[in-house]
This record gives sequence, C-alpha cells and structure tokens, in this order.
Amino acid sequence: MALSQGLYQKLQQKLSPQQIQLMKLLQVPTAQLEERIKEEIEDNPALELDPEAGEAGQDDDQPEATSEGTDADAEAYDNYGDDDEPDYKTREDAVPELPGSGSIPHPAATSLHDSLIEQLGLLQLGPQDVLIAEQIIGSIDDDGYLRRETLSIVDDLAFKQNVVVEAEQVETIIEKIQLFDPPGIAARNVQECLVVQLRRKVIRQGTADVRNALRIVEFHFDEFSKRHFEKVARSLGLTDEQLRASIDEIRKLNPRPGVVAGYINKAEHYIVPDFIVYNSNGVPELSLNHRNAPELRISSDYRDMLKDYEKGGKSDKKQKEAATFIRQKIDAAKWFIDAIRQRQHTMMITMQAIIDHQHNFFLSGDDSALRPMILKDIAEKTGLDISTISRVANSKFVQTEFGSYRLKHFFSESLSTDSGEEVSTHEVKTFLQELINGEDKRNPLSDDQLTEMLQEKGYNIARRTVAKYRELLEVPVARLRKEL
Repeated sequence: MALSQGLYQKLQQKLSPQQIQLMKLLQVPTAQLEERIKEEIEDNPALELDPEAGEAGQDDDQPEATSEGTDADAEAYDNYGDDDEPDYKTREDAVPELPGSGSIPHPAATSLHDSLIEQLGLLQLGPQDVLIAEQIIGSIDDDGYLRRETLSIVDDLAFKQNVVVEAEQVETIIEKIQLFDPPGIAARNVQECLVVQLRRKVIRQGTADVRNALRIVEFHFDEFSKRHFEKVARSLGLTDEQLRASIDEIRKLNPRPGVVAGYINKAEHYIVPDFIVYNSNGVPELSLNHRNAPELRISSDYRDMLKDYEKGGKSDKKQKEAATFIRQKIDAAKWFIDAIRQRQHTMMITMQAIIDHQHNFFLSGDDSALRPMILKDIAEKTGLDISTISRVANSKFVQTEFGSYRLKHFFSESLSTDSGEEVSTHEVKTFLQELINGEDKRNPLSDDQLTEMLQEKGYNIARRTVAKYRELLEVPVARLRKEL
C-alpha cells in the first residue's frame, strides 16, 4: 500500500485543562469549596485570601457575578459531558434544615471497628486468639456483618500473619465477638443477626413472646420473610395474638447493627446549604451562602517581584526564568479568581430560574405546588447548557423556611390528567403515598388496584409507572406490606 499526503478539514472540539477544572469546580459543593480553595492557595503562592474582607467575605449578600472572559468560559465548557445522566429522575430526598454558615460539625466518636477492638481488650485471650479476633473484626463490614467465610479467615491468618489455626478455633472467637455491642454484630447473614439478638433477649427477659420470636427466626425464617404468617402460626401452634406479639419483638431488632454504631462518625450526614431563600412579603429572595463567595486576590508581593524582575537585566537567563515562573503563577491565580466568580454567577442564575419556575412552592413549602420542570426548562431560561444545569442540580442544596432540599428535588417530569392538564410527578407520588398509608394493612393494595385508584383520580398512568414510583418511594410490594 503506497503512502500519500493530503489536506483534510475536520471539526474537533478540545477542552483546555483550565476549562475542565472549571467544570469540576462548578460541581464542588459548599462544604468542600473551602478545602478546594485552601489547596489552590497552598499550590499557588501568588493567590491569597484578602485579609481586609474578613472571614465572612461578602456575608450573605449576592456576590459580584461578572468578570472578564465569563461568557467565553461558559461557552467553552457548557457542552462538555452532554451525555450526563439527568439525576432528577432518581429519588429526591428532603433533608433537615441546618444552618447555612459556620464550620462543618465533625462529631468526636470512635468507629465501629475501634469500639470492637476496645471490647476485645476486656476478654482474657491468649496472643494467638487476639490475632484471630483482630482478623475477624477487620473483616466486618460497615453494616456489622462478617462477610468472609471461616476457611477464608483461616487462610488469611496463615498467609498474611503466618498463624496456623483450625476453623473450629476461629468459630469459637466469632461466637465471643457476637456477644459484643451492638447486638447482632459479626453475623454472617440477616437470619443469624436476628438470632444473635433474640438469644441475648431470651437470657435477659425470657418472655414467651421473645422465645416464640426466636423459634420463628430460627426455624421458619423463610416463611416469615415471605409473609406466610398463617403457615408460621400453624407450624408453631400460635394464636393470632401470640404471632402478632412475636412479630412485634422481631420488628424491634436491628438488621444492620453496624450502621447505628457508625452513624455519628459520618460527617457527610451534615448538610451545608449552598443557597438561602427567604420569603420577603410574598417575594422569594435568594442569597448565596457566603462561603461560596471568598475574597481572593493576587499577592502584592508577587506583583512587586514580577516588576522587579522585569526591570532587571533581560539578558540574564535566570532572571528570565524567574520572571516567567512568577508570571505563570499570577496568571493561574487570576484564572482561579475568575473561575470562582463564574461558579457564583452560574449558581445564582440557575437557582433564580428554579425559584421563578417553582414560585408557589417557595412561598408555601407544599410539594403539591411543584410544577413539572426538567433540565431543559432551566437551560432555556438561563441560556446555559443542560449539562451545566445538571452539574449544579446534582450537588447543591437550598435552605428554605420549610427545610433544606437538594436542587434535584424540584425537577420532575410531567403527567397529563383526563382534563389535559399537566401535573408534576411529585403530585402523583404524594397521592400514591397517601393511598398506601391509608390502606388496610391486612389486605394491602396491589399495584393494579393503586393504578385503578390513580386513574379514577384523573391521572393517566400505567401500572409499570405506578410500580416505578412505588419503588422510588421505597415502598415494598403488597405481599411484603401485609400485617396481621
């Protein structure tokens, strides 16, 4: 095959590293922005916080939203990642209202594994048993379960710690650890987790209901998990009242003991809102959390250094290299300051567009007042790309008088009624939840029945859509909602 040369025209879009970083900066939530700025200041000595502006920056006032190159930067990165999955279709969580400023709370507490190691110190074990116990505790996951097989733990001890033990010895130590707090720890599955908790309750209380609950979980767990209550009662010879009391004891148990023990150690459960919306005489007023508007500036020392080097001898190679280095740092600092302003500008116009679209909700706090809204609606209002709106909506929170919400909470598709009116799927989910809450728990409503009731209400909805909404509400199927 002969080689040949030719001229070709080709359209290609390339993003600079700065533009990619600008997109990433837009996704950073308020809780992590301060850390990101701190990292940039550490990497670039030409960038510094303005000490005259104070720690609070511009307080809660809206920041200056314009800067040179803003429109060009926005246009450059708007189309990046157009294939991002719109996250507003996933489960929307309303979160508790929390302060919009101040430091992020980090509770002081020991982790689940540290707690188990502390309890291990209370046992009088030999050196080898301590090594076995530490290996077992290290294999317990965040839910509190021991997911690793006994023989695998034996192999881990042999290959990693050069400790040769028998499986029976490991099982003995597992039984000792299962006596630790929280109850149910180190179980291999849900059934064993519940059995461990019930055996402890039998020793402490010993009531008939607890003993019957233990018999149900030990010998009829499969029937119990499938809600075949009549079969369980017939097998154990229990009356409906006895079965109901035993099931109540089972429901008091915790199938994920590790979550409760480690919950307070997760700082991400604390939400720092990015926006604050007030109701000012019937008009929603928006402000940006002041932590999104830091006062940054170019270091005056670096400016002076650059002037001195430029005044010096231009023939000196070291002088030129030093001047080039300082100029690069100053340019990078200028870019970062502009990027922060662009972030503020994009966030503010996006949130304001959401408020304008969902005006009634921000005055009432009623979910039924939410209008259908998709990413495209806000993109058209703001002139930004859909991918940019998606980045803002997926990672930001707003504090209102009615609580704090993820921005994606306000996005939903539309559903038509018999009258031709378009309503938000939020309204349909709210009504669906009311139907399920008001159902007879002895004979819960099936998806077909729920579909009929929604259609009678005027909603044009299919059964598979009802099933999808029920799953988004984290409501199990009718068979698993059945109670005695």
